[in-house]
Amino acid sequence: MLLAAVVGSGIMAESLTRDVAVQLLCNTVATGAALFVLILVFGPVSGAHFNPAVTMVAALNRATDPRAGFVYLMAQTLGAIAGVLLAHAMFGADIFALGVKPRTGFPQWLSEGVATLGLVLTISGTAGRSRETVAASVALYITSAYWFTASTSFANPAVTIARALTPSFAGIAPLDGPAFIAAQIVGAVLAWRTARLLFPANTEA
Repeated sequence: MLLAAVVGSGIMAESLTRDVAVQLLCNTVATGAALFVLILVFGPVSGAHFNPAVTMVAALNRATDPRAGFVYLMAQTLGAIAGVLLAHAMFGADIFALGVKPRTGFPQWLSEGVATLGLVLTISGTAGRSRETVAASVALYITSAYWFTASTSFANPAVTIARALTPSFAGIAPLDGPAFIAAQIVGAVLAWRTARLLFPANTEA
């Protein structure tokens, strides 16, 4: 559902306006709103593990069993891909396609590292608070990071893989995906180490 919102809103925005800033704004609002709702809905089910980078940090903190984390990784990736295919089907686009939008270079990679670092710190810093607080904090952070990062804040390896399968506004060229994922992992590890210093009560097993 998260990727259906990301890609579907991008397709809708492209069909309504040629203004790239307005397209990004439409994409941002839909993504942030969907993320808030999905965290509230699926938090009680899985802890709202939508992101392999977040799951990796949970495993490093021994809050998630590594074997369960691997299953989460598979579910996150397959679910993200299914969301892209669903968005294509809803808008009558080719179901199977590849991304064509180039997203490469140091500014983009740095942006993905920063976006993921900020996301993991947001989750770590709000751990133990109400689910509504966590959901709002994560959704607002991603909404903001869409605009303050050059990459528009994928901040999620599963999302990156899935968005390499859409030629729409939200897509990424497949060859550019691995560098994004590497930057996301680096950002997540840096956030993990930082969070253990800043929020020891929330992160230490």
